[in-house]
Amino acid sequence: MIATRYLEFETHSGEVLDITDEVQEALEKTSLKAGVVTVFVTGATASVTTIEYEDGLVADLGDALQRIAPVEIDYAHNERWHDGNGHSHIRASLLGPSLTVPFCEGRLMLGTWQQIVFLELDNRPRQRKVVVQIMGE
Repeated sequence: MIATRYLEFETHSGEVLDITDEVQEALEKTSLKAGVVTVFVTGATASVTTIEYEDGLVADLGDALQRIAPVEIDYAHNERWHDGNGHSHIRASLLGPSLTVPFCEGRLMLGTWQQIVFLELDNRPRQRKVVVQIMGE
């Protein structure tokens, strides 16, 4: 069986949101006991991943992304579209738009210090939609 749910929320630039509970709740609304959950961001300037969700590591992740794809350098995307978010697209491409997590006995199989996070990488507030597709039995 396949069940599809959606998470929708408004975000701000640079925001990192712990969405673990929302994904678990989407799973619990199904009768599925074992399988996989895919979490997918519909958008080219956001991402999902796992992290130990604590202030220091969230700050470290932001600092690492700034070193990898700095905001203040020139991007061909910005020259074409003049929206200043070339760095956002690069960061989202590197992190990826989706994450797959197995589940057993109706519970996500995450590690003790592992949470599912949504990263808003764009340079302006956005209305976001995340697809949570649950496949199992």
